[in-house]
Amino acid sequence: MTNAVRLRIRLAPAKGLRLSFAMRLPLILAACALAAVRLPAADLETVQLGTFKFVSAAPAFYMAEIAEKHGLEIKTQLFTKGADIIPAVVAGKIDVATTAGDAAVAARAGGVPITVVAGYAKGGVRLIVRSDLAVTDVMGLKGKKVAVARGGAQETVLLATLDAAGLTYSNTADADVQIVAMPYTDANQALQRRDIDAACQPDPQAAQAIRLGFAKELLKPYTTPIGEPVRVLLFTDKLIKERPEVARQLAACFVESVQWLRANPAEAEKFVREKIFGGQLTHEDYVDSMGNVQWTTEVSAEHMQAVTDAMVKFGLGRFSRAVRPADYVRTGLVAEARKKMGEK
Repeated sequence: MTNAVRLRIRLAPAKGLRLSFAMRLPLILAACALAAVRLPAADLETVQLGTFKFVSAAPAFYMAEIAEKHGLEIKTQLFTKGADIIPAVVAGKIDVATTAGDAAVAARAGGVPITVVAGYAKGGVRLIVRSDLAVTDVMGLKGKKVAVARGGAQETVLLATLDAAGLTYSNTADADVQIVAMPYTDANQALQRRDIDAACQPDPQAAQAIRLGFAKELLKPYTTPIGEPVRVLLFTDKLIKERPEVARQLAACFVESVQWLRANPAEAEKFVREKIFGGQLTHEDYVDSMGNVQWTTEVSAEHMQAVTDAMVKFGLGRFSRAVRPADYVRTGLVAEARKKMGEK
């Protein structure tokens, strides 16, 4: 999408009056000149956005598409997972980011000055097992190897699920369940090779493993106090304090992005499959993934507290200081944008 001004002029002469081509030409050239007008790049506020290639992260990608409408130029940087974005925030290379709630909690615990301004997606995680195994419930994972990527929602909900079932876990084979840390793509390959027995995966990786037949869904791990994990949109405190108008523009851009994705399912699918995944995500994978993802603009302090409690309980992250959601979950900017855009 460009910031060109699109203009259609109908050169209709008054009744009974015919214009020669020579008389029309200046008007035609003027129309063409107006149509080519572009907003100078210097008039756009540049923002660095960090995100990752998940179906759930579509709101971040679409923000970049409509940024110019909000007076912004959004430069998108891709990371493997939410936790990897935080060092870039610390280095001053990222202004706004999408990440798991866990990563936001860990960042605040480490003294990183960020503010959670909204949630952008709920769900998006599944516990899957090899299709050749007769495992039908969580207790069936006893004696099995379960892979998970460290530092994200999938790790926290996995440990919470095992704990709720009374199963012990460890990185070694001396517990009921052996946890094997590995990236999402490696986990699917390990399932195919039968190096592991199960994995707690985000979508679309979980959906792809199921469609290709080497894995099946055991459950969606949403029955613990965490509930459905909410992935969050965060702004740096520096952005909010030093560029408050840009923060308001970003909030409006985000709300419009989510509204468009929810209101235009066919176009949203095309955008996700073609723009984000470059045609490598099938229609079936998209539909299956969206059956487990809900785009949103909301997150509560209560949810972030549940995530914090789980992280403390399971020893995830380094808590050098007390973390209270009331200190960094501030959804006023997005609430204001929703109100202005007619959303309750």
